Amino acid sequence: MEAYNRYRLQTHAGSFSQLGSGAKCVKYPRTSSYKSIRCAEGSRAKKLPQDVNPKGVFACNELDLKEVQVYGFDYDYTLACYKPSMDYLLYNLGRDMLIKKYKYPEGIANLEYRENFAVRGLHYDIEKGLLLKLDSFLQIQLGAVYRGLHPVPDDEVLRVYKNRIIPIAYVEAPHKHSHNAVHRTKMIQLADLFSVPEMSLLCNVTEYFLQNHIDYHPEILFRDVKNSVQSCHPIMHQLVVENVSEYLEQNKDLRRFFERLHKANKKMFLVTNSPFHFVNKGMQFLVGENWKDYFDVVIVQARKPRFFTEESRPLRIYDEVKQTQLWDRVTKLNKGVVYLEGTVKQLQDITGWRGHQVLYFGDHPYSDLADVTLEHGWRTGAIIKELTHEIETLNDPKFKENANWLQMLTGVIEEHQDYEGAEVQEELGEWMKERDQLRNEIKSVFNKQFGSVFRTYHNPTYFSRRLFRFADIYMSSITNLLEYSTSHTFYPRRGVMPHEYTSYFM
Repeated sequence: MEAYNRYRLQTHAGSFSQLGSGAKCVKYPRTSSYKSIRCAEGSRAKKLPQDVNPKGVFACNELDLKEVQVYGFDYDYTLACYKPSMDYLLYNLGRDMLIKKYKYPEGIANLEYRENFAVRGLHYDIEKGLLLKLDSFLQIQLGAVYRGLHPVPDDEVLRVYKNRIIPIAYVEAPHKHSHNAVHRTKMIQLADLFSVPEMSLLCNVTEYFLQNHIDYHPEILFRDVKNSVQSCHPIMHQLVVENVSEYLEQNKDLRRFFERLHKANKKMFLVTNSPFHFVNKGMQFLVGENWKDYFDVVIVQARKPRFFTEESRPLRIYDEVKQTQLWDRVTKLNKGVVYLEGTVKQLQDITGWRGHQVLYFGDHPYSDLADVTLEHGWRTGAIIKELTHEIETLNDPKFKENANWLQMLTGVIEEHQDYEGAEVQEELGEWMKERDQLRNEIKSVFNKQFGSVFRTYHNPTYFSRRLFRFADIYMSSITNLLEYSTSHTFYPRRGVMPHEYTSYFM
């Protein structure tokens, strides 16, 4: 072949600043032209993208708010967002329950919560006892598979699973949005923020068993941890009610948001799985004593996703004074009255609220959003608290430089990969090595163990692909909508498909 006659690309730099204004050029094999990799200080600012608005609302599907007449809300992590103290509380309560109820070793009482260990959207393999991250194609992200608190080597992961792609039957139940899907799959996705301390407890106890050479069954451990944390929710509710400011983040804009919807003559309803005394105390803290005045319908203990899938559970009236439920038949929904259980069919039949006129907000892509959009045609909005951290990371200049350089380096590798010769292959190997280092660096700035909630190395995660499928819009906080009018239309970005132009801007 022709000599690989070119200047050597500086492969040990790893950043734009080290390449500097004297960045060298690559001469394409078999051509006489040079293509410059422009990394000079003067052009860097033009190439790097503008910051993302942390209070933005991001569209997956076109949504015209003029069509929306009814706003519905979940409570936990939608209207009410919690401080890190909530994770510590759930972790400690669950850990103590493992010891008291399930007779786990007293030594686990010393296992402390690891705040930044796990991220939402991971899968736990209940057969193999592994916590792992999948992308939208059901591929395992190597380097993000953990047994206990330690990563599993890539060669062991491939030996265990025989493939980087997990069969769909192993991951998804036949009816994956049903409440008992946990009993019909071998992998469980931990898709809400309440599951983050649960994952930390699971990994801590696994590590304790491994270090102390205690034999255990991964599925039994998973179910014991899950049941322990969930059975502590009533205790958690009471502790939060007694000291709400310790656990709940104040949002001074929430009342203003409700006022604006009220003035625009929008209807509002609340459907939550939480009990009334817990919701009431939190909403009084967030909005004020008269918070129920803003809502046309309030439904607690709804038991989602069953609220959205079942048809025969009657609505019950909740007596706030006696703190019990009445046996009266519910034929209409009155403002100021609290209801519990019921179904979305009853809600729609009684109110007449249907289809695209309803916009419902929740934090869980499955139990909150999937069924109402797929079965009932409601519009949906997801509240994803982690966006605050993710956007802060995206806006960091160092991250932008690394991400931009990674994209350019990948393009150079792609264009040169088919040329032969020892010198070419050696150079490609150096580029690939630097690319791998950059990918790991970009991953670790989001979360050292598992990376971004939304991406694997280059694909959307399993979690984010389903979020984009079930949510018309998503944002970090419900009050981000105050940045937009009640008649605003959200337009999704026109993405470039693989067969289209690499960019519409030359």
